[in-house]
Amino acid sequence: MNRRRFIGLLAGGAALSAAGWSSAKPLLVNKCRVAIPAGLIDSPWLRQAWAGIDPAQVWDCHVHLAGLGDGGSGIVVGPQLSSWLHPLHYAQRLFYMNAGCAHDAPGKVDQAYVARLLNLCDAMPEGFKVMLFAFERFHDGRGDAHPEHSAFYVPNAWAAKLARDFPARFEWVASLHPYRAGAADELRLAVANGARAVKWLPAAMGMNPADAKCDAFYRVLAETGTPLIVHCGEEKAVKGSDTQAFGNPLRLRRALDAGVKVVVAHCASLGSDVDDDGKVVSSFDLFLKLMTEARAKDRLHGDISAITQRNRKPALIRSLLERGDLHDRLLHGSDYPLPGIVPLTSPGALARAGLLPKAAVGDLDLLRQHNPLLFDFALKRLLNWQGHSFSPAVFQTRRLFAASHA
Repeated sequence: MNRRRFIGLLAGGAALSAAGWSSAKPLLVNKCRVAIPAGLIDSPWLRQAWAGIDPAQVWDCHVHLAGLGDGGSGIVVGPQLSSWLHPLHYAQRLFYMNAGCAHDAPGKVDQAYVARLLNLCDAMPEGFKVMLFAFERFHDGRGDAHPEHSAFYVPNAWAAKLARDFPARFEWVASLHPYRAGAADELRLAVANGARAVKWLPAAMGMNPADAKCDAFYRVLAETGTPLIVHCGEEKAVKGSDTQAFGNPLRLRRALDAGVKVVVAHCASLGSDVDDDGKVVSSFDLFLKLMTEARAKDRLHGDISAITQRNRKPALIRSLLERGDLHDRLLHGSDYPLPGIVPLTSPGALARAGLLPKAAVGDLDLLRQHNPLLFDFALKRLLNWQGHSFSPAVFQTRRLFAASHA
């Protein structure tokens, strides 16, 4: 889907919200159905998806928390997502909340979002977990927070509480800005409180991973073995300030040289950045380049969240499927709630590109209406290009994140 068409769908979503979601076409919105039909549970495609996988080793490493702050969560939605003065971002928020099935719960949105996520997890085999992201505010170079540049804020305390309350299904990921005074000490506390990783989105949060101001933070990450999950490439979902260049994968060299385990979110699968020679190339190519460097051995990973979305090229998926030598460094993540945004991912389009069995499309489309988490997992397990598919190691992600607390 090209950007203009997707923006049109988002704008359409904003208009639909004014009339009520119940009047929206199924093409656009998540129906938020619950129990998976018995016939679908017995689908050969679902059985194939779990074949050779130990569910207890599957920790979906890219799951967002969302809400309105109406349930004691401390979540804050910034002006760009909460005001009609920013219509495209406002429409995005409506899609996010519909995808998380929290759009029809006035006064209880925070709880509804979590309840839906638990419901989805409970339909998965025992042992499966999701890693819940906190989300830091935008900060300037002095380490001062700027709410006016922050799309939203999800406190560490909320993510940690949910992981404590529901340990069978949730782990949590802290989000801390390295420029803040005392950030390294706060990181130690977060790790002691069970944080399995740290999430950065440099373009939206305002940190430059290549800045010396990150060094103290990197030392603690390396000492504790805590992975750093970093969004690289272009950022479309949230906007911070004029900091897109901070998402260049090559800026992660400083963290790798410090001994940090780094996960490149989405494998930098969108946008372009500047290479060492000054040429502008795809961010994905820079990710692959970084993966070959000696400093990256046993340290650099990529998560495959969002790679099946319409704004990613099929050639990129084919490349990852063919690179079996990288599969033990790739990690499954769903980018939930995005798999619940119906226009974003098309099993039919992937089948037409030769990446999915056409016979599986109907079951996948139906499955998404009931469980976007399972839909995303099954979709990626069924991806295949000329005999190449993702190995089970890609989905058994616990190995990286449990190690920090071993």
